[in-house]
Amino acid sequence: MYYLWVFLIGGLICMLGQVLIIYTNITSARILVTFVLFGVILEAFGIFDPISAFARAGINVPIVGFGASLAKGAIGAVKAKGLVGAFTGGLEATAGGIAAAVLFAFIFALIFSSKTKK
Repeated sequence: MYYLWVFLIGGLICMLGQVLIIYTNITSARILVTFVLFGVILEAFGIFDPISAFARAGINVPIVGFGASLAKGAIGAVKAKGLVGAFTGGLEATAGGIAAAVLFAFIFALIFSSKTKK
């Protein structure tokens, strides 16, 4: 049953992004930022963890989960380090994921050649 909810919640998030791309003039980059901010807002109001307990990877894997991780890291660092934590906490919390994304992007850039869109 968990797999069904993960699929449905994750699919709903992806469908929402696709609907925004198709029916609005919003760019993909702005949709990405909107989803990250949505995750930050959910974490700031304490709503993300109950949703995450129910939806698991369906909400954690999409970019919404990244936004929540940034916010959770920043909130925790502010409590531990003060105002400086607001700037460093998010990056400390997500450094592993960011490093993996850069590494895999580099590897795939070596393997495949890029082409311009026509």
